[in-house]
Amino acid sequence: MIYRIVNKGKKFAYLVKNREDFLALRNTKENLENLAKARKGDEKAKAQLVQFAYNIGVLKSSALAGCKSIGSYFFHDVDCYDADQSAAMAQQILAKKDEIGLMLLEKSASGGYHLVCKRQPGTAILENQVRIATILQIEMDTNVHDLQRVVYSTSGNEKDLLYLDDELFDEPMTVEECEAEYVRLKERERKGEEQVPAGAKKARKHYKPWTEILATDNRTNRSDSAAENPTEEKILKSCSPLQNKPIDERVRFVMEAVLKAKGLEKSDFTDIGGRHNAVKIFLSGCNQLLSKVEANGALAELMPEHWADANVQKCLSDFYAKYYNPERKLNKDEEAIFTKSRRLGDDKEAEVSDRSAPIPPEMPAKLPKLIKLLTKNTPNQYKAAVAHAVFPSLGTHLKEVEFEYTDYVKHEATLMNCLMAHTGAGKGCIDEPIRHIMADIKARDAENTRREAEWKKDCQKKGANKDKQVRPEGLVIQEIDPDMTKPALVTRMDEAEGHFVYVKLNEIDLFEQLKGQTGKQHFQLMCLAFDPGAEFGQTRIGTQSVTARPKCRFNWNACTTIQKGRRFFSRVLTDGPISRINFCTIPEMEIGAEQPIYGKYDEAFDAELKTYIDNLVSAHGVVDCPQAFKLAKKLQEECAEFARLSQDETYWNLSHRAIVIAWLKACVLYVANGYQWEKTIEDFVRWSLQYDLWCKMQFFGEDIEKANQEGERVGTRGPRNLLELLPDEFRLEDIQRVRIKQGMSGDKHKCSQMIRQWVHRKYVLQVTDDSFVKSEKFRKR
Repeated sequence: MIYRIVNKGKKFAYLVKNREDFLALRNTKENLENLAKARKGDEKAKAQLVQFAYNIGVLKSSALAGCKSIGSYFFHDVDCYDADQSAAMAQQILAKKDEIGLMLLEKSASGGYHLVCKRQPGTAILENQVRIATILQIEMDTNVHDLQRVVYSTSGNEKDLLYLDDELFDEPMTVEECEAEYVRLKERERKGEEQVPAGAKKARKHYKPWTEILATDNRTNRSDSAAENPTEEKILKSCSPLQNKPIDERVRFVMEAVLKAKGLEKSDFTDIGGRHNAVKIFLSGCNQLLSKVEANGALAELMPEHWADANVQKCLSDFYAKYYNPERKLNKDEEAIFTKSRRLGDDKEAEVSDRSAPIPPEMPAKLPKLIKLLTKNTPNQYKAAVAHAVFPSLGTHLKEVEFEYTDYVKHEATLMNCLMAHTGAGKGCIDEPIRHIMADIKARDAENTRREAEWKKDCQKKGANKDKQVRPEGLVIQEIDPDMTKPALVTRMDEAEGHFVYVKLNEIDLFEQLKGQTGKQHFQLMCLAFDPGAEFGQTRIGTQSVTARPKCRFNWNACTTIQKGRRFFSRVLTDGPISRINFCTIPEMEIGAEQPIYGKYDEAFDAELKTYIDNLVSAHGVVDCPQAFKLAKKLQEECAEFARLSQDETYWNLSHRAIVIAWLKACVLYVANGYQWEKTIEDFVRWSLQYDLWCKMQFFGEDIEKANQEGERVGTRGPRNLLELLPDEFRLEDIQRVRIKQGMSGDKHKCSQMIRQWVHRKYVLQVTDDSFVKSEKFRKR
């Protein structure tokens, strides 16, 4: 079935009944005009294209939100950016239209293709997308399998709409059957019964499913029982090393380092006499550094003819089951290998950020172009701080630009940053990048400040004279002085004409000048600025008094020492400001360290920066960034999983707004980059989120917990993954012991509640009433 989607604050779905109606909607004058603009890179025009949905079954109501009805067809997206490749791809798809059950093929606004195909009954959308991609041998996007996926249309011209089967306008299932199918598939997904490679479950834009085993995760995880299962053994033996588990640069580095440390040669793994011993020696060196699956991938590369043999697989499984100890500390050699290997990993999902670590997460080696430019003159130890601190000033260049979050609430680029570091750490490292970002605003502010001063001077000359001039129009002054009254700040916001006001404070306690009569006005201002649509102002009776309630658009940067920062926020630990602010820090330098040397901020730097600033200034309206939207969803799930495993309520509460902040950074980078997404943006934003949460937990975690629950000591901490602290096989008393050791309640009800959630999420498997075993994913290296 085909539904037209109309956004009326919420999205509604209206059935398209026939080909004539479908073509008419695509060929309206407005849609064709927007399509022409969209193909020239106009993202706003693209957002105005007519939208359709193809995954949905028969609906009882037109509201799209909460839809639980799946249809007989599914949408599949194919990216393509080369004209010659595009033509060949279309022929390839049409040549196999019967095999893939093609119902619709259209050229997308960006040059790729949209397919709608028949869904095999009883199988999920992702399974069908993997099937189609494998048949066509065309890369797929693993992020577009959600039921409520909405698609931007193109025209009804035959060059855009290459194929359409009228059967698509009918739905063979009834409304009850569509809803029952939805329930069945959700349960199948919950049980992990989807027949897809493990890689299909990760967010990948250019995924090639045919390079992996088309088997369930459970089948892959039972590789140790291959000797008892002839069918499974046959599958393993038929796989190439790449199909089993492609090893990335990090895994290969660990493999080579372990071989060297153990004195092994690759020939040892192919010699008949010593092959088994070579495997055991290798596993003894890598089992703390590689997961079982990664070690298996390394063996596949070392011994491609024999890695799948039953005895090798049994040796692998026995080794990880018997000798892996999650509580054992790495020795010095292992620590050196592990530290170096982390810097080489391309798979960010495999890289688990330890938020309890004494140092913050390491910044990605590859940065978005704008961040690379803004940090290029910064010494290495300051780059992370600068990479966070530049966003408030960048966001200040956006005027009335909104982005739609995952809850469909629109946000402007409200970004507030606080740099907390030890005395003498070099907090001034952020000054020059911000000064150059704000140069254009500062120049305009200077002119308007001069106009305002002349008006004030004229008013003083005329006194109460009736000829006194009215306040001039267009006095937009964005960069403000913190030493001002509330009426003055309200005036600045009111006259900003939709722009943000901005302030940079060398010391955060300068905010005290804005605290007002209540003593907390500056904290209230921080909260109001972050919350979409909030107003800040006052109502007065006097004719000379300021009466206005403008929308609160307020970005800022501030610096402070760690001690002073903790003291400053100590009165509002649970009131909201901390969660709305992006924090960063600078690592302490060794005594006697050499002086850091900065690069030059010259005209060439300003010229390169100007392109990005111009893109921000020229932006307007609601900006759609689907990649940032998908990333936010993914980050939400990653944080939720860590919260479930750590059982840390403080971390969980802080993560909600931290994800919004990270998502806003992604949106700002997207606009600044000329509405072009980079893979490096995703890596950078994920790191930025982890870094922000690390700072919050280190600086305020214990204090927040103490404010919520009396009796906790004040210190620095980070949430721990409790599952990592347990052995592979454990009992309820082990859970109690670990929780108590981490300062949590050992109450049996709390422990049972936690383990039920873990079992439901397939983190662990229940063996008996009070004994459990970790799933393969969490049997750590």
